Amino acid sequence: MPQHVPPALRPVSPSAPLESVPRGPASDRSPHPRRIVFLARRDLANPAAGGSELLVDRLADGLTAHGHQVTLLCGGPAADRDYQVVSVGGDTDHYLRARRAFDRRVGGCDLLVEVCNGVPYLSPLWHRGPTLCLVNHVHTDLWGMRFPGPAARLGRRLERWGLAGAHRGNLIVAVSGSTAAALRAIGVPPERIRVVHNGVEEPGPRAAKSPEPLFVAVGRLVEYKRIDLLLRLWERVRPVTGGRLLIVGDGPERDRLRALAGPGVVFTGRVSEAEKHRLLCSAWLLLHPSLVEGWGLVVTEAAARHTPAIGFDIPGLRDSIDDGITGVLARGESSFAAAWCALALSPERCAAMSAAAGLRAARFRWTATVRRFRAVAAEAVAAPVTGHDPGW
Repeated sequence: MPQHVPPALRPVSPSAPLESVPRGPASDRSPHPRRIVFLARRDLANPAAGGSELLVDRLADGLTAHGHQVTLLCGGPAADRDYQVVSVGGDTDHYLRARRAFDRRVGGCDLLVEVCNGVPYLSPLWHRGPTLCLVNHVHTDLWGMRFPGPAARLGRRLERWGLAGAHRGNLIVAVSGSTAAALRAIGVPPERIRVVHNGVEEPGPRAAKSPEPLFVAVGRLVEYKRIDLLLRLWERVRPVTGGRLLIVGDGPERDRLRALAGPGVVFTGRVSEAEKHRLLCSAWLLLHPSLVEGWGLVVTEAAARHTPAIGFDIPGLRDSIDDGITGVLARGESSFAAAWCALALSPERCAAMSAAAGLRAARFRWTATVRRFRAVAAEAVAAPVTGHDPGW
């Protein structure tokens, strides 16, 4: 029988207002502090870190501010935080070392949060306490892009079993309605899924828009972000709009993409948060040609700076872009280029989308994300014991 889901824990429409939560005063600290462990592939300090790592950092930081004892167990390089970070092994071998590291260096917890980014840790097979699984997006299509046929099939089966099989009985947190739908498609019962949207920081004072056309793409330079496609479209758009195309970020595709770039393209590499803020404020449009997204955090970051986005009509971006209002969801390469030109040549329409993007982004703040995650965490801890509210 499907369990009753309290209204505060049900998936929330991206267009619904999100309640703001004050942060940090002593009265807001939990009277029942918990030991919480996040099991994730990377720390935010890793050069390959992206939206998933930012989400985990904001959740861990917010839970710490509420009085909980938080530990991040991960692979690769890490940095000191207000919460404990335990780095064990490299980017791949830490999956094999996770259980032993948890037993020896963490010892135990009240809640284990497994962050599944394709390869599962299968933590329910070795951890018997309350467990949550956090999923940004299901990697169904990405396996075939990164691995040959047999390995891709194995990866898809392992991910599916890890989410729908190993975690049966556990709650699974999805970052968007699209991710929730993908989880249902691989067999996760809907009554076990909770949606917790990403947030953004308060953006602070906005810089002025660039007086000349300025278009920005932000993200890791990896194959599924499809910056190569964007560079091809730029050759069609540039004679119409003029201006510059800035590629912000770094990654394994950098050298190949530089070789493909034509006139007017600038690669900035990784930039500081202050510089990212300035560029997103100055840009006329954010361009996001990704093949797969769980949410598209940079879309909301740009929207908070009153910058609309153009992306493809894919899961994730359907959640973060309100098509025709805060940006455009293109159905193909030609429609992407057409929308790019149309908005660049229509200051009035672009200004209207900019204002709408800013209003919508104001509904998504990290304080609300942490509050919703705390509610799901409390549900996960309470369910195996008595079902009462443990005072989160």
